[in-house]
Amino acid sequence: MAVVDAEGGTVLTLGDVERRVFPRSAVKALQALPLVESGIADKYGLTDEEIALACASHSGEPDHARVAASMLAKAGQNETCLECGVHWPMRDEAARALAASGEQPTQLHNNCSGKHAGFICLACGLGDDPKGYVKAQHHVQQTVRSALEDLTGASHTEDVSGIDGCSIPTYAIPLPALAFGFAKFGAGVGISPGCKSASDRIRKAVARHPFMVAGTGRFDTKLMEALGERAFVKAGAEGVYCAAFPELGYGIALKADDGGARAAEAMMAALVLRFLKLDDNERGVVEDLAQPVLKNWNGLEVGRIRVTRDLAA
Repeated sequence: MAVVDAEGGTVLTLGDVERRVFPRSAVKALQALPLVESGIADKYGLTDEEIALACASHSGEPDHARVAASMLAKAGQNETCLECGVHWPMRDEAARALAASGEQPTQLHNNCSGKHAGFICLACGLGDDPKGYVKAQHHVQQTVRSALEDLTGASHTEDVSGIDGCSIPTYAIPLPALAFGFAKFGAGVGISPGCKSASDRIRKAVARHPFMVAGTGRFDTKLMEALGERAFVKAGAEGVYCAAFPELGYGIALKADDGGARAAEAMMAALVLRFLKLDDNERGVVEDLAQPVLKNWNGLEVGRIRVTRDLAA
């Protein structure tokens, strides 16, 4: 993990932080910056709820699908334009309800549909044909890649690129560069006034609608419901997590080597406990996230997940 301040100074590092990792969904808020900074979000009258969904890896619950459809409609499009693929809602209850109704999932239920709806809005607002917007050579992805390079200072070139689960390009970068990007995103330091304004708006939108970023019972939603604008957190795939602590000017990027979410979530919660001053209510929520209880099939508590002493210090 790497904790970096907005001037690029190292606050804390643990492990092999210079090894490049694919942040994937952890950078969705940074990928949404061109949509807001360009004025296209305002052009289409996107609400805070819709801007929050553009940053989401959501659970496919009815409100998530509804908001994604609303975003597309404002750009004169519908779900058939989404090139993210189709899967059942990530939340079991939502998937079962959809199946019980006799319906099949659509692109709107894909956990990345909000991000992709934002990309389609960006394409239409730029006057581009949205078809093929997932390709690296499309104007949308070139614009997004430029924003990522500006924030992180790391190269996003073909030799470090891959294809994400939702078919857009993803670029492997070192954790300190990733943390640096989130420090600037949170503090508004070292970026243009337009980018700062867009960053502020995205963080406020997410703080007002944390459900949109993840969903019922999810780590990101629970943490940001408790902390509001004090912390922006976002999960990526394969054990990656990023965060911004605006009041400290810190950005965080971490990866659990096993690729699992349970370790990465405990690590992120431990960093919140380590760096932020919390009231009793906030601390109670974060401590539960930092040491989640493990139960067996009979509901008996059999253990907890705990971080190492080096992290908890």
